[in-house]
This record gives sequence, C-alpha cells and structure tokens, in this order.
Amino acid sequence: MAGVKSRLTQDEVKQLQHLLGSRQFSLLYKASVHGYNASIFHAKCDAQGPTVAVAYNGSGYIFGGFTCQSYVSSGGYINDEKAFLFRLKGKEGVLSPLKIPVKTASGEIRSYKPYLNSVPQIRILVLGPIGAGKSSFFNSVNSVFRGYVTSQAIAGSDNTSYRTYPVKDGRDGKPLPIIFCDTMGIEEKSGTGLEIDEVSNIIKGHVPDRYQFNPAATLRSDSPGYVKTPSLKDQIHCVAFVIDGCKIEILPEKLEEKLKQLRRKVNQFGIPQLVLLTKVDEIFGEFFRIIHFVPFLQMRITAEKLGIPLAQIVPVKNYCSELDLLCDVDILLLSAVRQLIRLAESYLDNFPFEKINDIFACIKGRIDSLAFKVGSLY
Repeated sequence: MAGVKSRLTQDEVKQLQHLLGSRQFSLLYKASVHGYNASIFHAKCDAQGPTVAVAYNGSGYIFGGFTCQSYVSSGGYINDEKAFLFRLKGKEGVLSPLKIPVKTASGEIRSYKPYLNSVPQIRILVLGPIGAGKSSFFNSVNSVFRGYVTSQAIAGSDNTSYRTYPVKDGRDGKPLPIIFCDTMGIEEKSGTGLEIDEVSNIIKGHVPDRYQFNPAATLRSDSPGYVKTPSLKDQIHCVAFVIDGCKIEILPEKLEEKLKQLRRKVNQFGIPQLVLLTKVDEIFGEFFRIIHFVPFLQMRITAEKLGIPLAQIVPVKNYCSELDLLCDVDILLLSAVRQLIRLAESYLDNFPFEKINDIFACIKGRIDSLAFKVGSLY
C-alpha cells in the first residue's frame, strides 16, 4: 500500500517470513492510519486470500495470527487447519519468534475424562461481584455446547441460591466432564452477598444443590439439607473468580479486601484458581472482533490487586445481547474452560491413592482367583 509503511523492522519481517514459510506479503490495513474500525478492516482485508494480522502492546510484545482462508464479513465459522498464532517479540521487546498451532479446545473438553474413577465430573466454583458476569459465564459456555444462545442460570442480584449446572454436548447430548457451581454474588458491605464461611462449606461439599442462603445464619451441620459426608466428587476442584475488566481500576477497597480474603480462604484448601476478566469487548470496542487483543493493563492491575499470577488471568467475553453464536466469543470461552479443566486436573493429582488401591484390588482379585484354582486341584 503506497505511502503506508509497516512498523516491523527488517529483522522482524525476516522472522515473520520464516514463520510463514518464506512467503512474501504486502500491507493491506494499518489501524493507526485507517482507524480502529471493523467495517474498514473488512473492506480492505476481505477476500484477499491468506492473511496475517500483527498486533503490538505497550510492553513491547509483537504477536498475531495467520490464516490461509480469506477474511469474510458473514460472521459464520470457517475451518482452517493451517491457521496458527505467533509471537515475534516477548517480554521487554526481545526478538523470540514462536509459532503456536491452533488446537481445538472444544475437542479437548469433550474428550477429557478425570483420571480418578470416583470423580466422573470436575466441579468448578464460580465466584465474583454482582454484575461481573458470573452466572453469564456459565450461560455462555452452555450456549457454545448447545449450539445456540441460551440462559439457564439466573443472572443479577436476585440470585440467592446455590446451584450446580452440568453441561451437555447438545440438547440431548451426553454430559460433559464439568459441573459449574454458581452462587450468590459478592458484595462489599458486611452481612450482604456471599459470606466467606459459606465458601468453606461449598468447597468441602456440604452445601446441597438449590440451597437458599440466609445472610443472618450460615449453613451448620444440623441445618436441613446439610451434606454430612461429602465425597471427593461432591467437593470443589477449581475456583473461577469473575472480575469486570472495565471496573478493575476502580474496584472499591472493601470489595477488593473481601476478594483477597476469599482468595486466602481458597488457598487454605489448596484449590487452584483462575481469574476470568470479563467484558474485554467493552475495553477495546468493536475492534475486539478483528483480533483478540489481550488487556495486559487490566490483567496487571488485577494481578496486583488480588495477588494472583498473570498466568492465572484470562480474558473472556460473555454472551449478553447477542442472539447468535460468534466464533471470536467462543474461542475465549473455550480457552478459559480448557484452562479450568487443566487446573482442576492438577488438583486431583493430589489424590493418587485411588489408582494405587485399584491396582492392589485388581492384584488381590487375581491372587484370590489363582489361589482358588490351585486349591481346586487338591
């Protein structure tokens, strides 16, 4: 494109060409020149054949994605087995090219099976302030696997109950290996919203499905419905904290402290945690749909405020006003679920005795059988 030059240096261009298999490329669109506008992007980039998108952030990272398929404005799904993500520069702007093939997160989720026979489905507890998108996250994940936008969980401040939601692969499909545990939202005022003591009961598996929380009294061992002897499958295996990415910079101090207390309580049980930073589309506007920008600033602020590593924070966009599924939204949702599953699996690694017991039971059964057969000869 005459008069418009890329920001890439000659060394960066050579590294990118190497990742692309020595392909030559020409500039179609530059956001800082043509505008951060999806319609302009598509007007210049649709139907152009194989296309590479390059993005930059304030920390010096250069990253992007490549697709063999042309961009289109239909909004539908396009399969591309040769597509990949890449990184040219990493931390502090150091040239470190990396090619990342795109894997199907939905396939990994569908095929996942907990290695412990006593835990057929992992349980993920979803916590977050009211309005952050806690219940909407389950609804969005459920929508992806149902094949259409649906709303099963009650969203908003009206929810005062504890619910467990299995996810099915399609309306009449088999249950997936995950159960989302939804509860009332967290509020900054003491005596309102979910109390920390109730979280302990939930993690231990003492709280039954459809339990109605009472702000005046926490669940006790003599309360109706109290699960007295929960097994490992009834307990929580991973916790997802849902935080509004647009409000993390102005998070009230009391709410921040309450979230930190919850984090400390969850840490006492050794439960892995993941922060879901929602509403990333509101941070970047419509340009979010062109390429999945990662909100590094909001992620760093979240890490500092909650004391959680950056690697345990992922961006998410929930379905809110959409009537149909969107590929870019699904990608973020599925990536988050896949990471939750991996974290839960790491937690279950703390319980290896079941496998050993199974082996001993199997060996014992064979020895007993062998002893019986040998004994029958006498």
